[in-house]
Amino acid sequence: MPTGRVTRHVSRVTHLMLHRISLRVLPSLTLAATAEEVRKRKRLVMMVPGLVAFGIYRLAKLIVPLSDPWILLALSGALSLLTALVAYRVGRGLHWAALFRSDGSRRLLWISGWIGFVYGVQLSLLVLALLVLVGYDYLRHPDGPAMMAMIIACTAVARDAFEIGYVRRLEREGRPFLTLPDGRSLWALGRERPGHVWRWLGAGAVTGSIMALGAGLVESSPTRLWVTLSPVALGAAVICLCSYLEGRRGEWISSLLSTPWSELFKFLWWPGLAFASTYFLVLAGAVLFLVEPNALSPGAAVVTGSAVGMVMALYGFFLGHRRRAEDQMRVPLAPNLLRCPFVMGILGKHGPDSHASTLAAQGQALSKSTAREVGA
Repeated sequence: MPTGRVTRHVSRVTHLMLHRISLRVLPSLTLAATAEEVRKRKRLVMMVPGLVAFGIYRLAKLIVPLSDPWILLALSGALSLLTALVAYRVGRGLHWAALFRSDGSRRLLWISGWIGFVYGVQLSLLVLALLVLVGYDYLRHPDGPAMMAMIIACTAVARDAFEIGYVRRLEREGRPFLTLPDGRSLWALGRERPGHVWRWLGAGAVTGSIMALGAGLVESSPTRLWVTLSPVALGAAVICLCSYLEGRRGEWISSLLSTPWSELFKFLWWPGLAFASTYFLVLAGAVLFLVEPNALSPGAAVVTGSAVGMVMALYGFFLGHRRRAEDQMRVPLAPNLLRCPFVMGILGKHGPDSHASTLAAQGQALSKSTAREVGA
């Protein structure tokens, strides 16, 4: 199988939120993006676009019909595009002219188009699908969901664009990163290990399809969404765990048997179930509001489940592969390194020392703002 075809297939299937999971699972990116001084600036960067989005929503509802999902998604995407550019510039710490000279039009188009518009549309679909799960139909009561879709999309886009900009800033200042959250390492994986890529894509597709078949037995759309989400997310999370272990250690069965169940459950819960549910709801939202209004047919459920399984299987292998590469180049890190920084930020506070060295600040971020790891 030509490696170019594998690479293109990987690109089409798996770029859903690749940057997000990379920023929260790979140690070098996690440490850079969750240091205390970065988190303080990020809160402000997220708050301002949220307020702006609320104001634009109040104005837009008087001018355009936000009850039309196409109009809502276009507006949310356009606003997210501008938000991504501004937040990325803040993360880079450059004026506009210097930013264009340093990063070039290609990178800025990627930031504005993918991290901004496309990611913003995905997040809006996620919000609308979540509301369907709790019985609140956007098509019947559009005002509240439309406002939430725009605000949440803009704040999340601002967060991620700022983090990517900050990582890029550190890279330009001389701090090396083996993996950057831009998808290039995934392309390289498709060229280097096409057999593994196809095998895990196939395993994910089969698993997701089988887990989604039960949706055909349910008549009402909201119930069908619940019935499909639960098994698909679980199956995709398990596939993600297995592929991660293979990418991380080379053989997933022995790793699965030798890893404590508590560690397996941590990874299965996050990022496994969390991201599998996210991807399913994004794709289901696209079906419900753009293709089959008020219905998730059995065929659409199977296709959606298959796509989620493929994404999670390949993500797991990719993340394990990159973790292995980082461990080979760095001093071994703490066993509990990959713990979700958002959750840890809620559970515990730690005060930064303004006179501490950069190394000490990174060590503090490691202990308090780490992401999940399986049996390191």
